Amino acid sequence: MATAAEWLAGARPRTLPAAAAPVAIGTGAAAQLDAVAWLPAVLALGVALALQVGVNYANDYSDGVRGTDVDRVGPLRLTASAAARPGQVKGAAFTAFGVAAILGLALCAVSGHWWLIAVGALSMLAAWYYTGGERPYGYAGLGEVGVFVFFGLVATLGTTYTQADRISWPAVLGAVGVGLIACALLMINNLRDIPTDVLAGKRTLAVRVGDHRARRLYALWLVVPVLLGLVCAIWNPWAFLVALLLLPTVLLVLPVLAGAQGRALVPVLAGTGLFELAYGILLGLGLAL
Repeated sequence: MATAAEWLAGARPRTLPAAAAPVAIGTGAAAQLDAVAWLPAVLALGVALALQVGVNYANDYSDGVRGTDVDRVGPLRLTASAAARPGQVKGAAFTAFGVAAILGLALCAVSGHWWLIAVGALSMLAAWYYTGGERPYGYAGLGEVGVFVFFGLVATLGTTYTQADRISWPAVLGAVGVGLIACALLMINNLRDIPTDVLAGKRTLAVRVGDHRARRLYALWLVVPVLLGLVCAIWNPWAFLVALLLLPTVLLVLPVLAGAQGRALVPVLAGTGLFELAYGILLGLGLAL
């Protein structure tokens, strides 16, 4: 029987900034349009966090039953370590998806945009089939596409739209930027796992492009969002707050380009999650001021 601490570790709390950051940017973009609404913002945050926890447990279950996580470097996996039965982990995933669905329905009711139910359904399907099902798209090197679309574009623009009933160029630029950082977060995770993923037949993008190119993509996906954030200063000069991330960008990129591997990449993974959260806060605040 897994302990409460093990269930918490299985939820992978270090990945939660990937859910919070786009909501912060989307809300900042709504404020820039003088249309911020806090109840939809809180509901959007709840949906995003629940989906992130759900996809984490879903990945734990699917990778565990496939044997992908038998020998890996990184946080505890409940299924692979036998800390919890596969059915329990699967149940935790669907419980989180259920919470996301309930909060999503409330968000639709508050905003009046009921067609977003279809977007929510697609988001949950994407979360499950990332590593679930007979042909998971995460195993085909398309994980970054799903992350960019749902934890970048959908989460950010959906947050803005449910508050302002429209979107703006700063919202779009912020959505692309935070989506790329989410891709960088996934890339550094998969870069660390290349050796075991190759043995397990998991063809992530990092495996497909190789170690060298994966490192360069990671660096690109941190640099471009900062530049996009600075472009947002055209609409609000306070967006220059994103420039505070220039030094952290260098500190994260250097060890990756220098060839850090295995456990040496774990701090980079944690740092990338914090980087995404800082990006969301700084750009969201910069657009709102």
